[in-house]
Amino acid sequence: MKRLLIRGGAALALAAALSAPATFAHEPRRAGQIVSETGTTTASDGSSMAYEIGTLYVPENRLKPDSRLIGVGWARVKAAQPTGAPPIVLLAGGPGVTMLDIVLDHDEAARRRVKVWQNYAQAADLVVIEQRGYSLRGDRLELTTKALPLDRPSVVADDVELTRDLARRAQAAHPGKDLSGYTIVQCANDVADLSRALGYDKVSLVAASFGSQWAFAVMKAHPGLAARVVISSAEPLDHGYDMPSQVFAAFQRIAWEADQDPGLKPWLPPGGLIGAIRATLDRLAKAPVTAKAKGADGVERTVVVGLEDYQLALIGASARAATFPRFVLDTYHRHYEALAADAIGQRSAGTRALINPLINVGLDMSAARKSLLWSDPALPVLGSWNFASYLATKGEWPTPDAGDTFRTPVHDPTPILFVQGDWDTSTPIENTLAMLPYFPNSRTIIVHRAQHNGTFALLRERPETAAQVYEFLRSGKTEGLPARIELPPVAFAKPSHPAPSRR
Repeated sequence: MKRLLIRGGAALALAAALSAPATFAHEPRRAGQIVSETGTTTASDGSSMAYEIGTLYVPENRLKPDSRLIGVGWARVKAAQPTGAPPIVLLAGGPGVTMLDIVLDHDEAARRRVKVWQNYAQAADLVVIEQRGYSLRGDRLELTTKALPLDRPSVVADDVELTRDLARRAQAAHPGKDLSGYTIVQCANDVADLSRALGYDKVSLVAASFGSQWAFAVMKAHPGLAARVVISSAEPLDHGYDMPSQVFAAFQRIAWEADQDPGLKPWLPPGGLIGAIRATLDRLAKAPVTAKAKGADGVERTVVVGLEDYQLALIGASARAATFPRFVLDTYHRHYEALAADAIGQRSAGTRALINPLINVGLDMSAARKSLLWSDPALPVLGSWNFASYLATKGEWPTPDAGDTFRTPVHDPTPILFVQGDWDTSTPIENTLAMLPYFPNSRTIIVHRAQHNGTFALLRERPETAAQVYEFLRSGKTEGLPARIELPPVAFAKPSHPAPSRR
C-alpha cells in the first residue's frame, strides 16, 4: 500500500513536537561521518535503557560529485551482553515513518516500544536508521495537500490530480534540495554507510512493509552485507503496488471466518460478507448517497459518497479484521456513518511525506507486472487507489527509474526468515510466496489470522516462537521453527444498528 498521508493540523503539531534539532554543526562535515550523543530512557517496566543517538552525513545524491550533504538520523542500543552476533539494523515502514521518537518521546507508548528495543539488545547491538528526507535528525520533506469537496463523490482521478499538484509544488517548497536523490537505492546506500561508520562489516536486517522493500534493496545493492534477515509483511522490489485479486483473497479469508460467526449471522445477507460487498458496490455504482458523520474535529458534516469512496474505505477497513465485518454490514444495510466519516477524513487537507511518492515513483514496476495490475480481475472491486496516482505521474517526479535489473529478484544465499500473516490486506501473502524460490536458505512462518505488522508484533501471542526468532538473529539457528502458527479466533464486532427483521 503506497498512500501515506498525515491528515489535519493536529498531526502537524505532533510532528513538530517529536522533532529534535538536527545535529548540523558549523564546522564542515564529510560524507560518511557520524556525530552522536548519549542518553537514557525508561521502559514500560521501569527499567532504564542507555542509547546513543546521532546523525549520519551522506551525499544527497551520490550520482552527483558536487552533491550537498544531508543528515540521516540513527540510534544504537548496545547489546546487554556481548553475543558475537552481527548487529541488528531495524528498517521502518512507510516510506515516511520515523522511529527515533521512541527515545525522544516519553509517553506510555514510547516506553512500551523501549521495552521492544531492549528485547532486541538481548540478541545483539540494535541500530535504527531513519529514512533520508524523513528524519528527526535531518530534513523532513513534507507538503500539505488540498482539501477535496464534500458535495460530490471522490474518485481516483482526484487523487491523481492531488499527486500531480504535489509534484508541481515539491521543488519550490524545498529550494536548494536535490529531490532526485531520494530513491530506495540511496536509502540502501545509507544503511551501508552507517554500518561502515559504526565499524560493522556484517549486519542483520529486521524489516516489515516498506522496510522489507528497503531490506531487499540493501541485499541487491550491497551483496554480502546482510548476514541474516527477518522480513514480515513482505513488499518485494517489483511489488510496490499490490495485485487487487491478492488483496481480495485476504478479504475472502477474513470473510469466511466472519460468515461462521453466530453473532454476525442476523445481519449476513445471502452470499455472506463478500455478497454484502458486491451488493453495496452495485448499489453505489448506480447512484451516490448523502450521509452525515463527524470528522476528526468532532464537527458533524454532510458528505456525498459513491462507489470509489467505498472502494477506498474497504481497503482501510480491512486492515482491522475485528471491525471489518461491522463496516461492511453497516454499509450494506444502508447505515453510511462509518463510510461518511472515512470520506470526510480522506478529503481533508493533510500532510504528505514527499519521500513516499519520490521513492515509489522512482522504484516504479516492470512492464509485465504493470500489465497484470491493470488487467487484474478484482480491479472492479477494489479500484486503483493503491497505484493509479503514482503511475499516472511517472515522469513528473524527479527521481530516476530504478530499472528492471534492480527490481528483478535474483538468487541470494542469505539466510532469511519470512514471517507473514495470511489476513494481511496491505502486503498480501502472495508477495512472500513469490520470493521463496530466490532465497534457498529461507524459512517461512505463516501466521494464520495475522494482518499487517512487524515480526514481533505478529508473534506477540506466541512468545515461544518469538524467542526462536531472536535465537535466529543471535546464532542463525532455524531448528524447530514452525512453518505455521495460528492466532486465537477473532472476536468480530457486531454491526452498530439492530439486526433487520426477517420474515
